[in-house]
Amino acid sequence: MAGGKCDSDNNQDSSDDGVEENCIFCKIANRDDPSTEILAEDEDIVCFQDIDPGAPHHYLVIPKKHVHSCLSLQADDINLVKKMADMGRDVLKAKNVTNLEDISLGFHVPPYITVPHLHLHVLAPFSQLFKWSRCKYTAIWYLTEDMLLKKLMENKKENNGHVTIACCHV
Repeated sequence: MAGGKCDSDNNQDSSDDGVEENCIFCKIANRDDPSTEILAEDEDIVCFQDIDPGAPHHYLVIPKKHVHSCLSLQADDINLVKKMADMGRDVLKAKNVTNLEDISLGFHVPPYITVPHLHLHVLAPFSQLFKWSRCKYTAIWYLTEDMLLKKLMENKKENNGHVTIACCHV
């Protein structure tokens, strides 16, 4: 399960309780940030609005346990990624987004992350991305949910489960 050390960065591990003391997303996940409204929550993940939205609807889904990034994920995290995506879609539905074909669910790949805690971007309508944000959510450093799941499943078969996303670093 993610949250432990990642071979590519020794600073990606979490404390014994799965929380990084100075991580704003860990604080949000534990409801220690009163300025952030939690839109959805279960025992493993939470969803809230992005403070710098790139689309009319822009939410983040994060695990409660500290995970550095999508590069920290392993094959046994496939269900976590699916669960995060499902929550993102559920929040969009709750916010009256009806065209779920015009959305983007994805993760930024380091070094293009602003908060070193795994977070799924939930954007809708994707056709209405704000002009300034288009390159952030269409570049090779942005992995859609489907792309990440495909990589995790491939690596489950080939590499004993640890994610390798080097092909995306062009």
